Amino acid sequence: MTIAALESLSFGLARMATAAAGAGHGLTLLTRDLSVYRHELEALPDHAPLSVVQVDTFDLAETRRVLATLPGLAGLINTTDTWSVPAAGLAAEFGLPGPDPEAVRLLRDKSRVRELLHRQGLSKSPAVPVAPDPDSAGEVLRALTPPLVLKDSAGTSSRNVWVVRDEEELRAALGEAAQQSLAGGLFAESFLAGPLYSAETLSWAGETRLLGVLSRQTSRDIAVREEAAAFPVALPPGERGEIEAWVGRVLRTAGHDSGFAHVEFILTGQGPELVEINRRIGGALVGEALCRSLRTNVYEAMIEGALGRRPRLMDQPLDHSGAACGFVLVYPDRPGTLAGWRGLDELDAYPGAVRWYPVRAPGDEIHTVADQRGCTGMVLAEAATAELALHRAASAAARVRPVLVADGGQ
Repeated sequence: MTIAALESLSFGLARMATAAAGAGHGLTLLTRDLSVYRHELEALPDHAPLSVVQVDTFDLAETRRVLATLPGLAGLINTTDTWSVPAAGLAAEFGLPGPDPEAVRLLRDKSRVRELLHRQGLSKSPAVPVAPDPDSAGEVLRALTPPLVLKDSAGTSSRNVWVVRDEEELRAALGEAAQQSLAGGLFAESFLAGPLYSAETLSWAGETRLLGVLSRQTSRDIAVREEAAAFPVALPPGERGEIEAWVGRVLRTAGHDSGFAHVEFILTGQGPELVEINRRIGGALVGEALCRSLRTNVYEAMIEGALGRRPRLMDQPLDHSGAACGFVLVYPDRPGTLAGWRGLDELDAYPGAVRWYPVRAPGDEIHTVADQRGCTGMVLAEAATAELALHRAASAAARVRPVLVADGGQ
C-alpha cells in the first residue's frame, strides 16, 4: 500500500517516511524539484521506505496520471500552501480521505478568511482589497488608519508582505507591489501591536487540540521576513486554555476541521488576534521542534489522518519532557551566488546539541534577501526552555556567515 505526498515542506520528509512505514505503508514523493529536499534525501537511511517520482506538479493532468499508477494508493498528503488546493481536489477525485476542497480553497485566500472572521466578530480588522498602484493609497486610507499591513492574499513564506506606518510608506509599498508577481490579490488590513506567535494545532472532526505555542521573530524592515523561532513558549497559568479555546473557534469558523494547522497570531493587550491560518504543520523546523519537545513523531498523526483514522495524538497525554528548541534562519547580506559558509566548524563548541540544517547549496543563486527565499540554512539548538534554546541558537548562528562568490568564494 502506498501513501503519496504531493510535494512537501523542505524538512520532515524522513520522519514522514518513518511514520508511513510504521503504519505499514510506503511513501512516494511527487515533486518537480528534487533540490528542495536535498537535506532530507541525504539524511534518509538506506532502508527508508521512500520512493520519489519527478513530475511537473503544477501540471494537474500529469500529476493525476502518476497518482493513478501508484500501487494500492491509500492516502494523499500535502504539507504546503502552494499545492494544498490541487491536493484536496485530487484526494476527492481518487476517493481518498481528505479535507473539503472548498474549505481548503477558502483557507488559501487570506483576504476571504479575514473578512469572514471580521463578520463573525473574531477579527477587529476587515480585509480591504486594493489595486497594486500608488494611486490606490487614498482608497485604503479611507477604510483603515495606519499603521497597516499590505499582503498577497495567496502569498507564502512572508513573500509580498509590507508593514506601513503612513501614506508615504503606503504609496512606496503599493509601488513595490506593482512590480511583483502576486499569487493572489493584494489587500490591506490593520496592523496588530504585540509579539508574534503561532499556535501549532491538530484537529479531528471539528475538535482542536493545541500542541503548543511557537514564538516568532521577524525583521524590522518594511518588508517582513522571518528571523527566528522557539518552541514551546511557557504561558502563564490559564492562558494556554484561553488560546486553545480561541484557536478552536477560529478554525471552526474558517472551516478547518481536521489535520494540522499553523495559526499565526499577535498576542495583543486585549488577547490573541489572528494574523493568518496555514492548514498544515508549521514550516522551517517547526515539525522537528514538535517531535523533539513532545518526544514523539508527530508525523504519525499526519499519516493516520491521511488514512481516515483519528490521530492518536488527539487523545494521548502530551509529553512535555523533551527538549525545547530554538532555531535561527541564516541569510546573506545581499543577493548573489552562494559559495558556502564560514563558521560551521565552530558550532560543536556551543551548548545545546547545536545542529545545522542547510536550505541551499554552494552554487545556488540567491535572488532576494527580503523574505525566506533568501534563507541559506538554519541553526537549531536545544535547552530546558524555549527562551534558553533561542539564546543558544542565536549565539551559535552569529558565527555562521554565508559566503558569496563575490566575497572570495570559489
